[in-house]
Amino acid sequence: MHYHPANKRGFKGNQNTYIYMFGSNPKISSATPASEGTHQSAYGSAPNRISSGVSITGDVKFSSELVIDGEVEGNITSNGKLTIGTHATVAGDIRAGLVTIQGLVEGNVLATERCALQAGASLHGDVESPRLAMDENASLVGRATIKAKSAQLQGKLIEQ
Repeated sequence: MHYHPANKRGFKGNQNTYIYMFGSNPKISSATPASEGTHQSAYGSAPNRISSGVSITGDVKFSSELVIDGEVEGNITSNGKLTIGTHATVAGDIRAGLVTIQGLVEGNVLATERCALQAGASLHGDVESPRLAMDENASLVGRATIKAKSAQLQGKLIEQ
């Protein structure tokens, strides 16, 4: 923990940022905000991408975050965050922590944290997740199983 030069309790982050917890002192920051238009993942770096026009046949495994805008024929497995973009087509089962679908998925989805079907999404298969969000302009042809997060659901992901 670093201390503010005026001996006020707080901690110092990068770029002379002082954050005071549990006090009424204002936050002082000279940090430069991230440039507009760049997408940073929660893991501190840009997500991995499979761009539109790219086609992959075979299983895909990743650890943190992946955005797919191309075509994947095979199963996708991760404990991280997966986004199926508006131009994407996936033919295979998906097992991931957080799943956001904007394109077409033909297969079952097991999300250990949350699954979201956004406007224009089309899922032809079953979905199992503790939380499911579905836009009124998305389609689901299959069954939805919504269960509280459990070790059993996480075990399904880890075993695969």
